[in-house]
This record gives sequence, structure tokens and C-alpha cells, in this order.
Amino acid sequence: MIATDSRATAPAPYAWLRPTALTASMLLFGYGILRLLDGLDGHRDKSAWPWLAGHTLFLLGMVLFAVLVVELRGLLLATSPQQRVLTDVATVAGLVGAAAFGWVILGDLFPRFAEAMPPPDVVLIGGPALFQLGLLTLLVRAAVVRPRLLPAWGPVLVLVGFLAIGVELDLLPVGAALVFAGLFPLARPAR
Repeated sequence: MIATDSRATAPAPYAWLRPTALTASMLLFGYGILRLLDGLDGHRDKSAWPWLAGHTLFLLGMVLFAVLVVELRGLLLATSPQQRVLTDVATVAGLVGAAAFGWVILGDLFPRFAEAMPPPDVVLIGGPALFQLGLLTLLVRAAVVRPRLLPAWGPVLVLVGFLAIGVELDLLPVGAALVFAGLFPLARPAR
């Protein structure tokens, strides 16, 4: 029997950081496209396939954004542990915000869930803000730590993408494309 080095076959820590970020952005883009398709006739039909498929993509995207927040936290603490409190607070904010998005999306997809557990206004308003603030804080940290995990313009593009979505939901594909572009250079530090 030939002995193998398990380190050679095991994925490197945080190897999924960039694929997670890009897949989450692409799912958000898909949601935006399906949302536009659903509204072509002038109204949104919650029982039509574009609406249901779009919200499903949105839910999956938010799950992956939550995974990204956790991965970023681990990588940032490994490369720059001196700002642990800021990193932890940003992580909690990002995860609480992603969970709030998930709660609202589940309520949209499953009316019985919404009837049993309607989201309070604070979830509807505070959730997106917490998610964006938490993720952006982690991305800014990723742009300033040494070695840099993201160029300085990355968080700026993500912010502009979030702002576009906040201004007009029909700009979701544009906003998602900006988020994708901002996250595209995300990488783990070279050894």
C-alpha cells in the first residue's frame, strides 16, 4: 500500500472564499433577472415560476453570503487578529442581517410561514442594513490587512451595488453585477 500525504489532497483553508462570493453574487443576479421577467406584464405574480425561482435563488444567495461572512471572519482573524472585536461585531451584524433576509424570503415563498411568524418592521428595515454593514466592514478589513485579500476598489463596488439595489429593485441585475465585480479579486493570502 502506498502512503499518501493527506495535505496534498485536502483543500486549503478558505479555498472556497472566492467561489462562495462569486456564486452568491451570481445567484443575486439571477434573482434580479427573474424578477424583471416576472414584472414584464406590469405586475408580479407570486405563483408564477419566475417569482418562485427568483426568490429561491435569492434565498440560496443569502445563505452563501452568510457563509462568505463566516469565511471572511476566519481568514481575517488568521491574518490580522488584533481587530478581533470589530471583526466579530461585523460578523454578527452580517449573519443577523442575512438571517433577517432569509426570514422575509421564507415568508414570501411559504405564506403559512409568514402567517405563523410575520417579520416585525425592525427585521424588514434593520435586516438589510445589518447585512450590508457587516459584510462591507469585513470587506474593508480585507482590503487593508496585510497581505491584502481585496483591492481597495472592491468594497467600493460592492457598496455601489448595494446602493443601486436600494434605490430601485429593478436595478438588481446591475447591483449584483457590481457586487460580483467588487468580489471578483477576493483571494486568500499567498503563502
